[in-house]
Amino acid sequence: MTNVLEIKNLSFGYTKDVLLYDNFSLSVKKGEIKAIVGASGAGKSTLFELILNNLTPFNGEISASHISQVFQDPYSSFHPSYSLINQIEDVANLDTIDKYLSAINLERELLFKLPHELSGGQLQRASILRAMLMKPALLLLDEPTSALDNIIQLEVMNMLINNLDEMGMLLITHDLELAKWCSDEIIMI
Repeated sequence: MTNVLEIKNLSFGYTKDVLLYDNFSLSVKKGEIKAIVGASGAGKSTLFELILNNLTPFNGEISASHISQVFQDPYSSFHPSYSLINQIEDVANLDTIDKYLSAINLERELLFKLPHELSGGQLQRASILRAMLMKPALLLLDEPTSALDNIIQLEVMNMLINNLDEMGMLLITHDLELAKWCSDEIIMI
């Protein structure tokens, strides 16, 4: 299988004295889920910022294929003044939208609303929908199911797992049981 993410000898900290990552390496292949688990402030979200090239490492190399991301806070990932469908159409093709809508239990009508008109769980599912429609090689998931009830959480995770033949996934979660259930490898930081 092809690597969709390769991190080699990464070193980074917000100061040179305290490193969050020191000679850290990680790879994700198409078809696998790896989970990053750790306490708040351990650097989980910082790792995503490094992968997305929003932060510059002190040392090391990061190589990633076509990336899509699901943020922990869905309200910050959508512009408040535009309908969800407009924001999804801006970045993705809608050819396979029905396949995903039914899999994540989201009604099509909700996509014509503004973000504040949806619940947190509905908006998070719309964020996951957008990420999937972008057809990423690498999907970064930051606490993607924390706003969802248990039944919807299971439906969403099953949909993601059922699409692993198309991508690799890196999951940030505080939920160790979720990580054990769905991941090929758990990295504790």
